[in-house]
Amino acid sequence: MRRFYSYTAPVSSNSCLCPDLRTPVPGPRSRELAQRLAAVESPNVTCLEPEAPIFWERAHGSNVWDVDGNRFVDLDAAFGVASVGHGHPRVLEAIARQSENLLHGMGDVHPTEVRTALLEKLVSLYPGGASARGVLSSSGSDAVEAALKTAVLATGRPGVVAFEGAYHGLSLGALDATFRADFREPFIAKLPGQTVFARFGDVEDVARAASEAPVPVGAILVEPVQGRGGIRPSPPGFLAQLRELCDANDWLLIADEVYTGFGRTGRMFACEHDGVVPDLLCSGKALAGGMPLSACLGTEETMKTWPASRGESLHTQTYLGHPAGCAAAHATLEVIEGEKLIAAAARSGARVLESLRRQLAGAEDVREVRGLGLMLGIDCRDSEVAERAWAQCLGRGVITLPAGDDGRVLSMTPALGIAGEGFEEALGIVCESLR
Repeated sequence: MRRFYSYTAPVSSNSCLCPDLRTPVPGPRSRELAQRLAAVESPNVTCLEPEAPIFWERAHGSNVWDVDGNRFVDLDAAFGVASVGHGHPRVLEAIARQSENLLHGMGDVHPTEVRTALLEKLVSLYPGGASARGVLSSSGSDAVEAALKTAVLATGRPGVVAFEGAYHGLSLGALDATFRADFREPFIAKLPGQTVFARFGDVEDVARAASEAPVPVGAILVEPVQGRGGIRPSPPGFLAQLRELCDANDWLLIADEVYTGFGRTGRMFACEHDGVVPDLLCSGKALAGGMPLSACLGTEETMKTWPASRGESLHTQTYLGHPAGCAAAHATLEVIEGEKLIAAAARSGARVLESLRRQLAGAEDVREVRGLGLMLGIDCRDSEVAERAWAQCLGRGVITLPAGDDGRVLSMTPALGIAGEGFEEALGIVCESLR
């Protein structure tokens, strides 16, 4: 198969420099830019109070520099997107080469070879080696929307069982399956109200929820590890139980792997820990190494319930299969495989999880340390503790992220191959912020 960039020996983006702060955090330039942003952006987008955020200027590997020249260790990998490190040379090379030839295609009308080859690669990775097909889009919520539409076509039943703590995106269909009330309530009049919620990890409660659904259920939508819900791995065997329940009731099993996919948990996809083959799989975030690209993949039997296009596609968008994004995804997937980052994430994640548990044992403000691969969460006593720890880490040059419905979890999803003195120092700072 044609390569869309020249992948030779690995060029590592995994080394991590220690934090280096030149100003207080946030610095004067960040404060100035916060004032400018406040004057032009919707007030609901960026949190500017009580402190201004840091404004990023550049990033490489696992380090980020802000506009004030401060260097940070990014233990979040920008919501897990930079799984191969920020600005990996191979990804940048692929984007540049593709952009020189064709920056933008024509969606569903005139396709490209790079899009075709990417879909061939993605379906070859489908769990269990199942024959699969896919549709590309731009964001995780886009992929979820495609999965929900597919489920209706395949089953004729619009009802969905999702889970307490679930986050599937904020577009209207995905929002109906997102659990948090603060996201849902302002728009409740526009939501279809066809999702019922069960306790995460409780298969018996899934049956209870389905029986109470206002419309017939056609699918279960689940994150193998809840991300924004607080880094909550599903109990071993839970996904397999859901698979059995779906088979018994003629429901589809939709795995939302937007956060967990492409090596994050120590497997290509997290559902593989349970040996489960879903009917539909949503992916995004890490797929294209920093470019906005996502995919809804599904078994061939499921995806063939879409009618053949006769000139008008039922589900498309202007930037479908964006050539530069597809080229970036090719590069990202080859970096993940070529640098053996999935195995690295499994090893590093197990080591870090054990280390965090040991260092935080007995810390009165810590309830639990949990995770899978390099998807790690520290469940704090309350949201005030997590918020304080997050602020202390940032003030010392370490980027983490609060998570959980009540914001009491400090989450970390660093680059899969992160290593070096800076990584160890950053983990030490995290532990110090909670002791």
